[in-house]
Amino acid sequence: MSRWIDTLTVLGAAASAALLLSCSDDPHSGGATSSGSGGSGGTFGTGGSLYGSGGSNSTGGGNNSGGSGGSNSTGGGNNSGGSNSGGSNSGGSNSGGSNSGGNSTGGGNNSGGSNSGGSNSGGSNGTGGAVGGRTSGTGGGGGGALATGGIGNIAGQTGTGGGPVRKFPTQACLDKASSLLATMTSDEKIAQLHQVERAVTSASDITTYDVGSIYSQGGSAPSTNNPTGWADMIDGFQKASFASRLKIPIIYGLDVVHGTGPVYGSTVFPHNIGLGATRDLALVEQVGSTVADEAAGVGANFPFGPVVAVARDERWGRTYESFGADPQLVSAMGVAYINGFQKRSGSFTVLGNAKHYLGDGGTANGVNAGDTSGDETALRALHLTPYQAAVSAGVGSIMASYSSWQGVRMHQNTSMITGVLKGDLGFQGFVGSDYNGCTQNGVNMGSCLNAGVDMVMTSITTTSSFLSTVRSLVPSTVAQSRIDDAARRILVVKCEMGLLDGSQHLVDRTLTAQVGSAAHRQLARQAVAESIVVLKNDGGVLPLSKSTTNIALGGKTADDVGNQCGGWTVTWQGKSGSVTTGTTVRQALQAVVTNVNYALDGSATGSGSSVGIAVIGETPYSEGCGDIPTPVGGNLCSNRPTSLSVDDTDVAVVQKMKNNGLKTVVVLVAGRPMILDKILPIADAIVMAWLPGTEGAGITDVLFGDVHPTGKLPLTWPSSESQLPINEGDANYNPLYPYGHGLTY
Repeated sequence: MSRWIDTLTVLGAAASAALLLSCSDDPHSGGATSSGSGGSGGTFGTGGSLYGSGGSNSTGGGNNSGGSGGSNSTGGGNNSGGSNSGGSNSGGSNSGGSNSGGNSTGGGNNSGGSNSGGSNSGGSNGTGGAVGGRTSGTGGGGGGALATGGIGNIAGQTGTGGGPVRKFPTQACLDKASSLLATMTSDEKIAQLHQVERAVTSASDITTYDVGSIYSQGGSAPSTNNPTGWADMIDGFQKASFASRLKIPIIYGLDVVHGTGPVYGSTVFPHNIGLGATRDLALVEQVGSTVADEAAGVGANFPFGPVVAVARDERWGRTYESFGADPQLVSAMGVAYINGFQKRSGSFTVLGNAKHYLGDGGTANGVNAGDTSGDETALRALHLTPYQAAVSAGVGSIMASYSSWQGVRMHQNTSMITGVLKGDLGFQGFVGSDYNGCTQNGVNMGSCLNAGVDMVMTSITTTSSFLSTVRSLVPSTVAQSRIDDAARRILVVKCEMGLLDGSQHLVDRTLTAQVGSAAHRQLARQAVAESIVVLKNDGGVLPLSKSTTNIALGGKTADDVGNQCGGWTVTWQGKSGSVTTGTTVRQALQAVVTNVNYALDGSATGSGSSVGIAVIGETPYSEGCGDIPTPVGGNLCSNRPTSLSVDDTDVAVVQKMKNNGLKTVVVLVAGRPMILDKILPIADAIVMAWLPGTEGAGITDVLFGDVHPTGKLPLTWPSSESQLPINEGDANYNPLYPYGHGLTY
């Protein structure tokens, strides 16, 4: 196996500069006319016309080239600017200069330079260019909102608008972990390696064995599924851990995929694919921070996210969990989210978990847990890049993938986990398994631990049974030094989280009270609006006029918050209907116009209706069941689509509105591109809303022009299923809509 190849070098400056090639047509990107500091107040917050500070669509002042900086640089997207975005020192005198991006000033029209955020973003050696080098810059910035041409630098270890660089791990925590490890028995070390499902453990087990981690599998919730119910349950587990001999707190794992989705009443944000469409690093960091606060508010300090897979085939049922198809975009977004989760400095109370290592988004035919082929150079260039960025950003944990590479399961791939991740990339956090990942798909506990997996997630295994299994492997199959290394890594992370200070760590109930708050939902609404991609807008039908007195509304997702949220919402696969609290498109529309004539099948055209809105797309799914074609067998994945085509029922809704002479707007709610051939000729406008989550008003904000659409496709949109997989750079690249496409008005 060849050793480390700098993947940024493999991709090269040309690929990096092309990352957002199609984004520069946005008239709101850069230029003096789009700067502006915005007014105080606004519709929802301070500064700016809608969501926050920095102007209604201000995306950088001046000409946005390299180190223009200066007082006119107002930076950021809708909420990524503010008084410190750009600022007098934004970009610095050398931002985008000869040391960052070669001869290009800022790399593209808005890469780094004046839009790199923060009062000292980029500093005197700001990294500016399209991607920059692996070691360029010391606190260099991330280039503001990526939707405005060029990608901000991700190499300066922060990647999102400057700020401090997290040092991980600290020497103090390395020393603390080693000292504590020296006092532990063999069983106590092994128990730290166990992540046990909440339903098969007890307070007695936690106290007796000093368990390392507890988690909830999909749909596993306390009897009272609300923020307080979760906080009460997890506090009980924490109290039990504090009663153990060593008083080492547990960390609680939860599938926080797009907000604290398993908790009823939480704020559900757009899935990552929608966030990737925003290209707004500052927004994504703020989303990550807010999600972390909600996770901490229920006690889940070990959320399983963000997913930093590079999605290369839309048939994969987890495409929506990815930020997109380009490794540089995914890297930048992943770092921003991690910075939000773990903050940029000091003890972090919520642990980032980059996943799934490695290549899960590149399997043949998009089959979940399938095999990723190709040579090592290609694997590194496409799929390792986001992990390099995450490690540089100080992520504390990484989850192994069910998938394999060249036939070797990642959970037992020693060369990739120990050799590349821990060796070449220098990762010093811990590697966790996926659900039963060490005991399925031909993997066994010994090979998993020896490969470098440190924490083992099990479904029905008690800690007593786990201890027996691992004891039987040491030292004949697994060396004691490997157990020590795994336990030390886990203790280092717990130390960095501030958990080894000898105090009892219970849920901060002030955070519990903020779960699902109006402020958090407002941010989610902004994220929805920024994620919207306008695919088609014939005749300028959009934006709609608020003076329109009658609008016909139909489609299966027009009044369905479950469909809006998609998978990983309350339950593992998600489900249609009122699964949680939120605002549907119908409710949002009724707050804007006088008469909304609604019928599921689109037949309520109403007297005087001139516009019809069809909200259609996919119904909820998650891993496995979302694959196209869906795996057969059992009842779990029954009645799932067999293709990515818009189904006949949805087509009929659009056709009915068109037949009634209405200007027809299609809002597509889906986790990935769908085949549009049946509706493309009859829809006047098509808007991709991805899986927006609970805040449907973000959709109407764009439909009526309160927010100018700035979303850009984070992957390629095929014209037919026969084109799959299709990605920018393919020899025969003839998509319906290219990577980076997105209209505005």
